[in-house]
Parts: sequence; C-alpha cells; structure tokens
Amino acid sequence: MPSLKDIRKRIGSVKNTQKITRAMKLVAAARLRRAQQAIVEMRPYALKTMDVLSAVAARAKDDEEENVHPLLAVREPKRVMLVVLTSDRGLAGAFNGNICKAAFQKWKQLEAEGSTVAFTVIGRKGRDYFRRRSADIRHDFTGVFEDLNMERAGEIGRTIVHEYTEGHEPPLDACYLVYNEFKSAISQEVVVEQLLPIVPMEVEPDQVGDFIYEPDKASLLDRLLPMYVDVEVYRALLESVASEHGARMTAMDAATNNAKDMIGRLTLQYNRARQAAITKELMEIIGGAEALNG
Repeated sequence: MPSLKDIRKRIGSVKNTQKITRAMKLVAAARLRRAQQAIVEMRPYALKTMDVLSAVAARAKDDEEENVHPLLAVREPKRVMLVVLTSDRGLAGAFNGNICKAAFQKWKQLEAEGSTVAFTVIGRKGRDYFRRRSADIRHDFTGVFEDLNMERAGEIGRTIVHEYTEGHEPPLDACYLVYNEFKSAISQEVVVEQLLPIVPMEVEPDQVGDFIYEPDKASLLDRLLPMYVDVEVYRALLESVASEHGARMTAMDAATNNAKDMIGRLTLQYNRARQAAITKELMEIIGGAEALNG
C-alpha cells in the first residue's frame, strides 16, 4: 500500500506531465493552422501543373518521331525506389508507425514480385526504422521540416530524378511516394503514390490544342517534368507536415485527458488512504483512552 507521501508525489508528477502535454497540444494546434493554410494554397498549383504537363505530355506521346522522355517511359518495375516521408520527432500517436508499416509492406510486396527495392527516407523516425531492418537506404534527409520551402523540396526532387535517370546502372524503373495525406485534424490517410514514371492525366484529343515549342519539345519536357517532380514532393511534404501536427495534437489531447483521469483516481486513492489513516489514529486514541480508564 503506497504511503500518502508517495501518492502526493505521483499526483504532482502527473500534473506536471499534464501541463507539458497541454502545452504541446496548443503548439501543435497553432502549427496545424499554418500547415493547413499552406497545403490549401499549394493544392491548386499542383493540379494546374498537372494540367499543363498532361497537355504537353499528350502531344509528346502522340509524336512517334521522338523518343519518350525518361521520366515518362514505362518499363517493367525491376528496380524500384520508395520515398518514405516520416517525422524527425515522436509523440505523434501512430503517425510514424503507420507510414513505416505501409512502406515495409510495399517493400516486401515488390520483392515478392521480383523487384529490387532502394529507399530515400525523409525524417529520423523512418531512417532509424529501415536501418534496423537493413534496408538499402540510398539517401536520407533530416531537419527538412524545420525550414520547409520549395527550394528544400527541389533539392530532394533533384536527388530523386538523378537516382531515377543516372544514379543506377541500369536505371530505376519506378519510384513511389509513401506519406500521410492530410484529411482533417483527427484523420490522416497513408498514401502509396507513384511518382515516376509520371502518368499524365488523360486528355481528350480535342482538348490538347496546338502548341509552338521554343526552343523545342524535348527541352520543354526536360524543364517541365523535373519541375513537376519538385512540386509533387513539396505537396507531399506539406501534406505530411499537416498530418504530423494533426496527429500530435490528437495524441497530446488524449494524453492530457488521460492525465486528468489519472489525477482523479489518484486523488480518490489519496483521500481514502488519508481517511483510513485518520480512522486508524482515532481508533488508537480511543483504545488508549479505554485502556487508561480500565
């Protein structure tokens, strides 16, 4: 049976933890609002980029005289890269665990189909997870979310494009993004999305129109397709940031409520123990008084 002092110390400890979790919840909520705004502003830009790409790629696909651009060429996926987006910090519920499990399942599925799988990992949690499982990690990026911007996303995008076109001999055949797509503050969905080869949206022939290419179609695709990869990586990073803050806010809210419940139970236990101690002291006093009177 714990003493009254032990119960008081435990109540104090839980109250201090509750203050921390409540503060982390408020910080996550503030960061979530900014992340939501960023992803809402980014989504239309990403969709418009895909519209332009689809129109140009549709014309390139119909032109049989030119070779298909390497980022559009569809091959049997013998060599595949998984780009896994996790966070650098924990205390976000199942955020990192769900991502790592989905990437691990995709890894084993591809290997069962005869593919060789390499990894580009963003975030310390994912890096540590796949290092423990002896995965082939070609690149890992940490500290990305501390100062996330298009330039940082472009650095990652260029690394992926280089790995896809020049980093392997023979080159990679496919590349997938694995990340948490933001739905709401309490809902995030794990997405395994093909990044390369780029699959443009279907465009009706009468919607393609005529273009004049300057300097030429190949140069335009060389510029446009890597830019699209950068935009998609940036969008996925923003989705992951918003999802992380939403997951952390939810986890800290649950932790704060659990601390409140625990404080209630400990307070009840303390009061009962205190009442028992007082009753015991009264019984001892009464017993002593009766002994003296007898």
